Amino acid sequence: MESSDLMRRATHDIKLTFVCMASLMAVVLAFAVSSSHASLPNKTLIYCSDGAPAGFDPAQFISKAEYTTSAFTIHNRLVEFRQGSAEPYPSLAIHWDVSSDGLQYTFYLRRGVKFHTTPYFIPTREFNADDVLFTFERMRNLNHRFRKAYPAPVPYFVNLGLDKEIEKIEKPDLYTVRFTLRSANAPFLMNLGLAFGSILSAEYAEQLLRVGKASNINWWPVGTGPFIFRSYTKEAEDESALIRFDGNPDYWRPKDVQVSSLIFKIVPDATERVRKLKRNECQIMSYPRPADLAAIEADPKLELLSQPGLNLSFLAYNVLHAPLDNVLVRRALDMAINKKAIIKAIFRGREGAAQVASAPIPPALWSHDETLKDEPFDLEIAKALLAQAGYSKGFSISLWIMPLQRAYNPNPRLVAQMIQADWAKIGVKVEIVAHKWSRYIKGANEGEHDTMLIGWTGNNDPDDWLGVLLACDAVKSPFNSSKWCNPGFDALIKAARQTNDIDNRTILYQEAQKIFKRELPFTPILHATTYQPVNKNVTNFKINPLNAVLFTGVGLK
Repeated sequence: MESSDLMRRATHDIKLTFVCMASLMAVVLAFAVSSSHASLPNKTLIYCSDGAPAGFDPAQFISKAEYTTSAFTIHNRLVEFRQGSAEPYPSLAIHWDVSSDGLQYTFYLRRGVKFHTTPYFIPTREFNADDVLFTFERMRNLNHRFRKAYPAPVPYFVNLGLDKEIEKIEKPDLYTVRFTLRSANAPFLMNLGLAFGSILSAEYAEQLLRVGKASNINWWPVGTGPFIFRSYTKEAEDESALIRFDGNPDYWRPKDVQVSSLIFKIVPDATERVRKLKRNECQIMSYPRPADLAAIEADPKLELLSQPGLNLSFLAYNVLHAPLDNVLVRRALDMAINKKAIIKAIFRGREGAAQVASAPIPPALWSHDETLKDEPFDLEIAKALLAQAGYSKGFSISLWIMPLQRAYNPNPRLVAQMIQADWAKIGVKVEIVAHKWSRYIKGANEGEHDTMLIGWTGNNDPDDWLGVLLACDAVKSPFNSSKWCNPGFDALIKAARQTNDIDNRTILYQEAQKIFKRELPFTPILHATTYQPVNKNVTNFKINPLNAVLFTGVGLK
């Protein structure tokens, strides 16, 4: 899932700021490149991305664009996930202790980690516990000085309930941080590795407060990660938007920086991304169309990587809108969607590209309930259910579609048209609604849609699926696009968070999935394979099963 429209509102001010700082940046960066980058391989890696970020503040956003350009390029977290997996390992925290009751997590911090030196910020100290406290207090405390100066939303943090779960955060010393929770929270450690857990500089935040520019934290980022933000150039008449990063010569894991420069080219058109990849104008690209996969495989200069995705494409029913508040109607609509036909059409019959989804979490995830089965695709039974619900003559609803291509939905309009045709056969008239991304997310947040094609890529803890997409706390966010709140389901999710016993958690999550299947707040459609085209000169690149592209340790021959 993804979010936000802040970028467009701020574009004018950002352009002016960029122009004013251009001369200063040129001088400082020229010095930085000549003095520091001598230790880095003098190579430039170019990534063709499908979408521009709405900012660089990791706490605000839930989309791949922001995760890739900010959280996992500029920043580090206390714990991180190993490249190419969802396995957590120590990062800015070198180790940790968990109390026997699961209520206290004590993290021992890495020493010698430097924040980025940039034209707009020169740090006077290294990373320490004050930065961890700032990062999390800003998110959990609405009265925090920085939060009041820049009241940006932190949706993922809130939807996981961490604003309520964290009772206090303390620093016994400069290199120790202790979180005290109100109740045991099994996914807590895993959640700290997500984008919102990216550690920001408390010293930089204070500088911004002093000059009354707190919002600059979203456009002029400072982190401890492998790449240093350099510039964001908006679209010119003849070229894509460009985001430039310098390799961090002072990175605390030197082997993870294998290029002196990293460039993101924002290229919305998938066909053009393939052309640029073939011409070596970029070496890695996002989201190939299924129609282009064979040509990519046939190119001797390219390699097509693939991996089963931790993803889900689904159609959400806004249960606050009649007649979608009636479970019989939702079941009828669900039965009238030909999932196999959709997969065949949008993936061009490619073997193994996707599989039918019948549950709200992927089969590869522990606690997936294999007993959940779809009702057969049956238009006559669907019509009978509508009649039983009092809609024998049908009704009209809207179907909102994503304006972006995703691995789990490479052709949203075609999927919508196929569903529109299926539902027409049972008397349901569909208006397909297409908005720009910011408008689409705003509508999802405010519940303007009747139905909506959306999707999710999550981590390997079921709470990141069931809790984020379906919990009552998420109703007022774009995550729970069904606006569904079931007290019984919610109680099971909260109980599962409070035990570390995998067997008990599995029982609770499977019971929650049964409630989901009875109530059908959304129709799961498919789980897709993730495809990643790269130039064969690229080294050490791995597909990230989570929702970002990682350039850590990636280089060029």
